[in-house]
Amino acid sequence: MKLKFGTVEENVVTREEFPLEKAKEVLKDEVIAVLGYGVQGPGQALNLKDNGFNVIVGQRKDSKTWDKAVADGWVPGETLFELEEACEKGTILQFLLSDAGQIALWPTVKKHLSPGKALYFSHGFGVTYKDQTGIVPPADVDVILVAPKGSGTSLRRMFVEGRGLNSSFAIFQDATGKAKDRVVALGIGVGSGYLFETDFYKEVTSDLTGERGTLMGAIQGIFAAQYEVLRANGHTPSEAFNETVEELTQSLMPLVAENGMDWMYANCSTTAQRGALDWWKPFRDATKPVFEDLYNSVKTGKEAAKSIESNSKSDYRVKLEEELKELRDSEMWQAGATVRKLRPENN
Repeated sequence: MKLKFGTVEENVVTREEFPLEKAKEVLKDEVIAVLGYGVQGPGQALNLKDNGFNVIVGQRKDSKTWDKAVADGWVPGETLFELEEACEKGTILQFLLSDAGQIALWPTVKKHLSPGKALYFSHGFGVTYKDQTGIVPPADVDVILVAPKGSGTSLRRMFVEGRGLNSSFAIFQDATGKAKDRVVALGIGVGSGYLFETDFYKEVTSDLTGERGTLMGAIQGIFAAQYEVLRANGHTPSEAFNETVEELTQSLMPLVAENGMDWMYANCSTTAQRGALDWWKPFRDATKPVFEDLYNSVKTGKEAAKSIESNSKSDYRVKLEEELKELRDSEMWQAGATVRKLRPENN
């Protein structure tokens, strides 16, 4: 259906117009092979299985994620296979390894993309940056994308709660004439609340910008800046953390999620309203140039190159843990650990 988002009309697909039973009918003869059991794999695979689809998992044997798949109920030799065997068995290959992992496995996956199969992504990275990744799908397969707007953990949690996480969908290549039905059915199957249309390029550029921006990078930077200013002016760690992070995440963001920023403003004190309305534009003006630089770095492929170079190194996990430890051991997040323990639901 077409809906207006502000003044712009867009195509969206809801569960009402494309119910689960229709999705199961579309995919009744398909074997969905979920390749990778890291970030998105568990949530998508388990949701598809619980929704009644024919799903198998492909994962490297003798790995922690293989053991996790077994713990989640996937049976070796029946629903859990080595990656290449899963590629051979699947008619839809859900390529859910990391971007670096996709580059490494691509020759194996490509070998098993016989005519009529579908290659499914949850990120437009590999195809969009093909000059760097080498991922160029053959012309006789469908190439589709469903990108849940959240982590695999959130996708699974919301599914179990009877809710849905909205997702984008895209068709890069329709070789069979069935790509649209296939991708929408898969989007419904993995537990999407609704689906909005995009393309591979827009998905990856918006996603990389968001991750580095308001979703993760910018929000951590803003948290750190305010926390450090408060601490430098004599505020205690608990006060600085509560005023910087806890009140935002536990009180205000749920109000924004319910009805929007204007509604959240309307339900705060008049002093808070005045200050927020006075200061949001200076923050926008100060940070917009940074976002413009960030988007340009994404658009030109610089961010992709950095990710590929870093994530392909053998010591990537070690280096990652060092950087995460720096965050974890910072005073702000150590204060946060104590604050979380004190929440009433944890006592």
